[in-house]
Amino acid sequence: MTKIAFVFPGQGAQKIGMGQDVAAAYPEAKKIYDDADERLGFSITDIITEGPMELLTKSENAQPALVSTSVAILRALETYGVKADYVAGHSLGEYSALVAGGFLEASDAIYLVRKRGELMEKAVPNGAGAMAAVLGVDREALKEITEEVTKAGDAVQLANLNCPGQIVISGTTTGVEKAGEKAKANGAKRVLPLAVSGPFHSSLMEPAALAFRDILAEVEIADGKIPIVNNVDAKQTTDKAEISDKLIKQIYSPVLWEDIVEELIENGVDTFVEIGSGKVLAGLIKKINRDVTVLSAGDVESVKSVAETLKGE
Repeated sequence: MTKIAFVFPGQGAQKIGMGQDVAAAYPEAKKIYDDADERLGFSITDIITEGPMELLTKSENAQPALVSTSVAILRALETYGVKADYVAGHSLGEYSALVAGGFLEASDAIYLVRKRGELMEKAVPNGAGAMAAVLGVDREALKEITEEVTKAGDAVQLANLNCPGQIVISGTTTGVEKAGEKAKANGAKRVLPLAVSGPFHSSLMEPAALAFRDILAEVEIADGKIPIVNNVDAKQTTDKAEISDKLIKQIYSPVLWEDIVEELIENGVDTFVEIGSGKVLAGLIKKINRDVTVLSAGDVESVKSVAETLKGE
Protein backbone atom coordinates (compact mmCIF):
# COMPACT_ATOMS: atom_id res chain seq x y z
CA MET A 1 0.00 0.00 0.00
CA THR A 2 1.27 3.46 -0.94
CA LYS A 3 2.55 5.67 1.86
CA ILE A 4 2.79 9.39 1.14
CA ALA A 5 5.08 12.07 2.53
CA PHE A 6 4.38 15.76 2.03
CA VAL A 7 7.69 17.66 1.88
CA PHE A 8 8.24 21.42 1.86
CA PRO A 9 11.06 23.55 0.40
CA GLY A 10 13.25 26.04 2.25
CA GLN A 11 14.79 29.43 1.60
CA GLY A 12 16.05 29.97 -1.93
CA ALA A 13 12.87 28.65 -3.58
CA GLN A 14 11.18 32.07 -3.55
CA LYS A 15 10.06 33.72 -6.77
CA ILE A 16 7.85 36.67 -7.68
CA GLY A 17 4.18 35.68 -8.03
CA MET A 18 4.52 32.26 -6.41
CA GLY A 19 1.23 30.72 -5.30
CA GLN A 20 -0.93 33.54 -6.59
CA ASP A 21 -2.77 31.52 -9.25
CA VAL A 22 -3.61 28.99 -6.51
CA ALA A 23 -4.88 31.78 -4.23
CA ALA A 24 -7.10 33.05 -7.05
CA ALA A 25 -8.56 29.58 -7.67
CA TYR A 26 -8.97 28.30 -4.11
CA PRO A 27 -10.55 30.40 -1.30
CA GLU A 28 -8.78 28.16 1.25
CA ALA A 29 -5.44 29.19 -0.20
CA LYS A 30 -6.30 32.90 -0.38
CA LYS A 31 -7.28 32.81 3.30
CA ILE A 32 -3.73 31.78 4.23
CA TYR A 33 -2.29 34.88 2.54
CA ASP A 34 -4.99 37.14 4.02
CA ASP A 35 -4.34 35.75 7.51
CA ALA A 36 -0.58 36.14 7.01
CA ASP A 37 -0.95 39.81 6.07
CA GLU A 38 -3.11 40.43 9.13
CA ARG A 39 -0.80 38.57 11.54
CA LEU A 40 2.36 40.25 10.26
CA GLY A 41 0.86 43.74 10.19
CA PHE A 42 1.94 44.36 6.59
CA SER A 43 1.22 42.74 3.23
CA ILE A 44 3.60 39.88 2.56
CA THR A 45 1.26 39.13 -0.36
CA ASP A 46 2.19 42.45 -2.00
CA ILE A 47 5.90 41.62 -1.67
CA ILE A 48 5.26 38.22 -3.27
CA THR A 49 3.24 39.66 -6.15
CA GLU A 50 5.17 42.88 -6.80
CA GLY A 51 8.69 42.28 -5.48
CA PRO A 52 11.25 43.49 -6.24
CA MET A 53 13.24 40.28 -5.96
CA GLU A 54 15.84 41.94 -3.69
CA LEU A 55 13.09 42.67 -1.16
CA LEU A 56 11.51 39.22 -1.42
CA THR A 57 14.92 37.54 -0.98
CA LYS A 58 15.65 39.17 2.40
CA SER A 59 15.35 36.41 5.02
CA GLU A 60 12.73 38.31 7.03
CA ASN A 61 10.49 38.39 3.91
CA ALA A 62 11.49 35.20 2.11
CA GLN A 63 10.75 33.03 5.13
CA PRO A 64 7.11 34.10 5.76
CA ALA A 65 6.51 34.33 2.00
CA LEU A 66 7.62 30.75 1.42
CA VAL A 67 5.71 29.30 4.38
CA SER A 68 2.56 31.21 3.35
CA THR A 69 2.90 29.86 -0.18
CA SER A 70 3.57 26.26 0.83
CA VAL A 71 0.65 26.21 3.25
CA ALA A 72 -1.67 27.92 0.73
CA ILE A 73 -0.86 25.24 -1.86
CA LEU A 74 -1.28 22.56 0.83
CA ARG A 75 -4.76 23.87 1.61
CA ALA A 76 -5.65 23.71 -2.09
CA LEU A 77 -4.43 20.11 -2.30
CA GLU A 78 -6.39 19.19 0.83
CA THR A 79 -9.66 20.19 -0.85
CA TYR A 80 -9.33 16.99 -2.89
CA GLY A 81 -9.18 14.82 0.25
CA VAL A 82 -5.51 13.97 -0.20
CA LYS A 83 -3.71 13.06 3.04
CA ALA A 84 -0.11 12.36 4.05
CA ASP A 85 1.30 9.61 6.25
CA TYR A 86 4.37 11.70 7.12
CA VAL A 87 5.55 15.29 6.73
CA ALA A 88 9.02 16.86 6.52
CA GLY A 89 10.59 20.13 5.39
CA HIS A 90 14.01 21.33 4.36
CA SER A 91 15.26 23.93 6.88
CA LEU A 92 12.62 26.69 6.77
CA GLY A 93 10.27 24.15 5.17
CA GLU A 94 10.04 22.38 8.52
CA TYR A 95 7.61 25.10 9.63
CA SER A 96 5.28 24.36 6.70
CA ALA A 97 5.55 20.67 7.62
CA LEU A 98 4.59 21.47 11.23
CA VAL A 99 1.43 23.18 9.95
CA ALA A 100 0.67 20.20 7.70
CA GLY A 101 1.20 17.82 10.62
CA GLY A 102 -1.11 19.75 12.95
CA PHE A 103 1.61 20.99 15.34
CA LEU A 104 1.24 24.70 14.50
CA GLU A 105 -1.49 27.04 13.28
CA ALA A 106 -0.57 28.56 9.92
CA SER A 107 -0.56 32.17 11.15
CA ASP A 108 1.66 31.21 14.11
CA ALA A 109 4.16 29.47 11.82
CA ILE A 110 4.26 32.52 9.53
CA TYR A 111 4.79 34.85 12.50
CA LEU A 112 7.58 32.63 13.87
CA VAL A 113 9.52 32.53 10.61
CA ARG A 114 9.27 36.31 10.15
CA LYS A 115 10.95 36.69 13.56
CA ARG A 116 13.37 33.85 12.78
CA GLY A 117 14.37 35.59 9.55
CA GLU A 118 14.95 38.90 11.34
CA LEU A 119 17.13 37.24 13.99
CA MET A 120 19.14 35.30 11.41
CA GLU A 121 19.77 38.47 9.40
CA LYS A 122 21.07 40.25 12.51
CA ALA A 123 23.16 37.40 13.93
CA VAL A 124 26.24 37.92 11.77
CA PRO A 125 27.47 41.18 10.16
CA ASN A 126 26.97 41.29 6.39
CA GLY A 127 29.93 39.72 4.59
CA ALA A 128 31.31 38.00 7.71
CA GLY A 129 29.64 34.67 6.95
CA ALA A 130 29.12 32.53 3.86
CA MET A 131 27.80 29.22 2.52
CA ALA A 132 28.94 27.05 -0.39
CA ALA A 133 27.78 23.83 -2.02
CA VAL A 134 30.48 21.19 -2.30
CA LEU A 135 29.92 18.58 -5.01
CA GLY A 136 31.59 15.20 -5.19
CA VAL A 137 32.96 14.70 -1.67
CA ASP A 138 31.44 12.31 0.88
CA ARG A 139 30.27 13.63 4.22
CA GLU A 140 32.96 12.05 6.40
CA ALA A 141 35.80 13.44 4.30
CA LEU A 142 34.20 16.89 4.20
CA LYS A 143 33.51 16.79 7.95
CA GLU A 144 37.21 16.15 8.58
CA ILE A 145 38.13 19.10 6.36
CA THR A 146 35.73 21.49 8.13
CA GLU A 147 36.93 20.36 11.56
CA GLU A 148 40.55 20.89 10.51
CA VAL A 149 39.82 24.44 9.27
CA THR A 150 37.78 25.25 12.39
CA LYS A 151 40.57 24.06 14.71
CA ALA A 152 42.95 26.40 12.85
CA GLY A 153 40.72 29.33 13.81
CA ASP A 154 38.14 29.80 11.01
CA ALA A 155 34.74 28.34 11.96
CA VAL A 156 33.05 26.24 9.26
CA GLN A 157 30.81 23.17 9.38
CA LEU A 158 28.48 20.94 7.38
CA ALA A 159 25.14 22.75 7.01
CA ASN A 160 22.91 20.87 4.55
CA LEU A 161 23.43 17.18 3.80
CA ASN A 162 21.23 17.27 0.72
CA CYS A 163 21.98 14.07 -1.18
CA PRO A 164 24.99 11.87 -1.99
CA GLY A 165 27.74 14.13 -3.34
CA GLN A 166 25.97 17.41 -2.55
CA ILE A 167 26.71 19.01 0.81
CA VAL A 168 26.49 22.67 1.79
CA ILE A 169 29.07 24.10 4.18
CA SER A 170 28.56 27.22 6.30
CA GLY A 171 30.63 29.45 8.55
CA THR A 172 32.93 32.45 8.43
CA THR A 173 33.72 33.73 4.93
CA THR A 174 37.37 32.75 5.36
CA GLY A 175 36.48 29.36 6.81
CA VAL A 176 34.19 28.51 3.90
CA GLU A 177 36.84 29.61 1.38
CA LYS A 178 39.59 27.54 3.06
CA ALA A 179 37.36 24.46 3.39
CA GLY A 180 36.34 24.84 -0.25
CA GLU A 181 39.98 24.93 -1.38
CA LYS A 182 40.82 21.86 0.71
CA ALA A 183 37.76 20.06 -0.67
CA LYS A 184 38.93 20.76 -4.24
CA ALA A 185 42.38 19.41 -3.33
CA ASN A 186 40.63 16.28 -2.03
CA GLY A 187 38.68 15.62 -5.25
CA ALA A 188 35.61 17.85 -5.07
CA LYS A 189 34.14 18.30 -8.55
CA ARG A 190 32.93 21.83 -7.82
CA VAL A 191 32.55 24.31 -4.97
CA LEU A 192 29.74 26.77 -5.57
CA PRO A 193 29.35 29.85 -3.34
CA LEU A 194 25.67 30.41 -2.44
CA ALA A 195 23.92 33.78 -2.72
CA VAL A 196 22.74 33.91 0.90
CA SER A 197 22.71 36.67 3.48
CA GLY A 198 24.35 34.70 6.28
CA PRO A 199 26.01 31.48 7.47
CA PHE A 200 22.80 29.56 8.17
CA HIS A 201 22.90 26.25 10.06
CA SER A 202 26.29 27.03 11.57
CA SER A 203 27.46 27.76 15.12
CA LEU A 204 27.55 31.46 14.17
CA MET A 205 23.74 31.36 14.32
CA GLU A 206 23.66 30.42 18.02
CA PRO A 207 22.86 34.02 19.14
CA ALA A 208 19.81 33.95 16.85
CA ALA A 209 18.76 30.58 18.29
CA LEU A 210 19.07 31.90 21.85
CA ALA A 211 16.86 34.91 21.09
CA PHE A 212 14.39 32.74 19.18
CA ARG A 213 13.61 30.70 22.31
CA ASP A 214 11.57 33.62 23.71
CA ILE A 215 9.70 34.05 20.42
CA LEU A 216 8.75 30.37 20.34
CA ALA A 217 7.29 30.68 23.83
CA GLU A 218 4.70 33.13 22.43
CA VAL A 219 2.87 30.48 20.39
CA GLU A 220 1.14 27.23 21.23
CA ILE A 221 2.52 23.99 19.83
CA ALA A 222 0.20 20.98 19.79
CA ASP A 223 0.85 17.26 19.55
CA GLY A 224 0.95 16.37 15.87
CA LYS A 225 -1.72 14.48 13.96
CA ILE A 226 0.82 13.33 11.35
CA PRO A 227 4.41 12.35 12.28
CA ILE A 228 7.13 14.79 11.28
CA VAL A 229 10.71 13.71 10.55
CA ASN A 230 12.92 16.42 12.02
CA ASN A 231 15.87 18.26 10.44
CA VAL A 232 18.10 17.96 13.51
CA ASP A 233 18.07 14.18 14.05
CA ALA A 234 16.06 12.72 11.11
CA LYS A 235 13.75 10.99 13.60
CA GLN A 236 9.97 11.04 13.56
CA THR A 237 7.77 12.43 16.30
CA THR A 238 4.26 13.66 17.08
CA ASP A 239 5.29 14.88 20.54
CA LYS A 240 4.92 18.65 21.02
CA ALA A 241 7.48 18.56 23.86
CA GLU A 242 10.24 17.77 21.34
CA ILE A 243 9.38 20.43 18.79
CA SER A 244 10.51 23.68 20.49
CA ASP A 245 13.93 22.29 21.38
CA LYS A 246 14.48 20.97 17.87
CA LEU A 247 13.39 24.22 16.21
CA ILE A 248 15.94 26.12 18.31
CA LYS A 249 18.73 23.64 17.53
CA GLN A 250 17.74 23.64 13.85
CA ILE A 251 18.94 27.25 13.45
CA TYR A 252 22.59 26.30 14.09
CA SER A 253 22.59 22.56 13.28
CA PRO A 254 22.97 20.71 9.96
CA VAL A 255 19.86 19.86 7.93
CA LEU A 256 20.00 16.06 7.55
CA TRP A 257 17.91 15.96 4.38
CA GLU A 258 19.43 12.77 2.93
CA ASP A 259 18.87 11.00 6.26
CA ILE A 260 15.27 12.30 6.45
CA VAL A 261 14.44 10.87 3.02
CA GLU A 262 16.06 7.54 3.92
CA GLU A 263 14.10 7.43 7.20
CA LEU A 264 10.83 8.03 5.35
CA ILE A 265 11.61 5.31 2.80
CA GLU A 266 12.50 2.87 5.60
CA ASN A 267 9.06 3.58 7.07
CA GLY A 268 7.34 2.59 3.84
CA VAL A 269 7.04 5.92 2.02
CA ASP A 270 7.15 5.37 -1.73
CA THR A 271 5.53 8.64 -2.85
CA PHE A 272 6.87 12.11 -2.07
CA VAL A 273 4.87 15.24 -2.82
CA GLU A 274 6.83 18.50 -2.83
CA ILE A 275 4.42 21.31 -1.94
CA GLY A 276 5.44 24.90 -2.60
CA SER A 277 7.57 26.98 -4.92
CA GLY A 278 10.01 25.19 -7.24
CA LYS A 279 11.18 21.58 -7.53
CA VAL A 280 14.49 21.56 -5.65
CA LEU A 281 13.50 18.80 -3.23
CA ALA A 282 12.11 16.63 -6.02
CA GLY A 283 15.55 16.68 -7.64
CA LEU A 284 17.34 15.84 -4.39
CA ILE A 285 14.97 12.98 -3.56
CA LYS A 286 15.54 11.41 -6.98
CA LYS A 287 19.30 11.55 -6.38
CA ILE A 288 18.83 9.78 -3.04
CA ASN A 289 16.53 7.05 -4.38
CA ARG A 290 15.48 6.69 -8.01
CA ASP A 291 12.80 4.09 -7.25
CA VAL A 292 10.36 6.35 -5.40
CA THR A 293 7.62 8.42 -6.98
CA VAL A 294 8.15 12.18 -6.68
CA LEU A 295 5.39 14.68 -7.45
CA SER A 296 5.40 18.49 -7.23
CA ALA A 297 2.49 20.82 -6.47
CA GLY A 298 3.32 24.47 -7.10
CA ASP A 299 0.49 25.94 -9.20
CA VAL A 300 -3.15 25.23 -10.09
CA GLU A 301 -2.32 22.79 -12.88
CA SER A 302 0.13 20.74 -10.79
CA VAL A 303 -2.18 20.75 -7.73
CA LYS A 304 -4.91 19.16 -9.87
CA SER A 305 -2.46 16.73 -11.44
CA VAL A 306 -1.08 15.60 -8.04
CA ALA A 307 -4.62 15.19 -6.66
CA GLU A 308 -5.68 13.07 -9.64
CA THR A 309 -2.57 10.90 -9.37
CA LEU A 310 -2.93 10.30 -5.64
CA LYS A 311 -6.70 9.74 -5.70
CA GLY A 312 -6.24 7.26 -8.54
CA GLU A 313 -3.95 5.04 -6.46
